[in-house]
Amino acid sequence: MRSSLLCLAVALATTGCGWIYKAPIHQGNLLDERNVTQLQAGMTRRQVIALLGSPVLADPFHQSRWDYVASRKQGGGKTETRRFAVFFEGDALTRWEGDYFPEQNLALWREMQRFGNLPKSRDEKKKKAR
Repeated sequence: MRSSLLCLAVALATTGCGWIYKAPIHQGNLLDERNVTQLQAGMTRRQVIALLGSPVLADPFHQSRWDYVASRKQGGGKTETRRFAVFFEGDALTRWEGDYFPEQNLALWREMQRFGNLPKSRDEKKKKAR
């Protein structure tokens, strides 16, 4: 009887190891699709920073290019990486290219609201700044 209980206890203790929750990991710039669609050729660097935020990578050797890089890893799966680059001539925006996680940003925004560290809506954030 004791050996049966011991075997049962060991079996129950080791089966829980496969149920470990692995939180999704998001790193880098989370770009808002509304802001990306507002980009226009001729914008200044300051205007781009106001829309997209500071770039993750500002290469000192290629000062005419800013890279906004984001990555995500869900569960124990592969890491996905997206790169969105903006190009300048002098202080004026000339072009932009690349990809980002537009659908993921909204989902992450909603998830983070549960923890109380973000405003209830993205528009509320703008109201508080005024």
